Amino acid sequence: METFTLYFKLGLNHVLDIHAYDHILFLLVLTLVYTFADWKKLLVLVSLFTLGHSLSLFVSVFEIYQAKIPLIELLIPITIGITALYNIFKPTKKNKSTHFLTPENMITVGFGLIHGFGFSFYFKNILPGNATDKILPLLQFALGIEAAQLCVVVAVLLLTLVATDWFKISKRDWILSISSLVLGIIIPMILERI
Repeated sequence: METFTLYFKLGLNHVLDIHAYDHILFLLVLTLVYTFADWKKLLVLVSLFTLGHSLSLFVSVFEIYQAKIPLIELLIPITIGITALYNIFKPTKKNKSTHFLTPENMITVGFGLIHGFGFSFYFKNILPGNATDKILPLLQFALGIEAAQLCVVVAVLLLTLVATDWFKISKRDWILSISSLVLGIIIPMILERI
């Protein structure tokens, strides 16, 4: 139980760490276009992101593939910027596709892979040495990631609800404003890492 708490909390802190806010910014722009009525779609997207994140950790921890950290550090803010730009230029019609392999789902998995590689070097160094002892901590960490992401998603949905229902900001203006704000934060990060 002690190790579960350790790795679960590590997953929570990885997402909710205010000093490493790139994860929160990604979830913000990912969630921004949805409402509570879209909870199933959001749950799928968040879980797919966690899946991608966990797969890259698995691949790195078991030394199947080692990503180049400077490249990953550059790609992380780019994924956030792409998501924000998609929100800005996205057609107003919602994707009503019922099949699982939508471009949005696949891109979310891909972005999860990139974000996971960004944390893999540190995570690999804190795991036990034995290969079989690494699986459970990876799963516990993934659960922490998922729980933290769901907290961020709910917070963004509540913030959107307050902005659009209470303060009567149009949904489109809200999306444009927040996505543009995130771009303003991300562009200097990208330029710094180039």
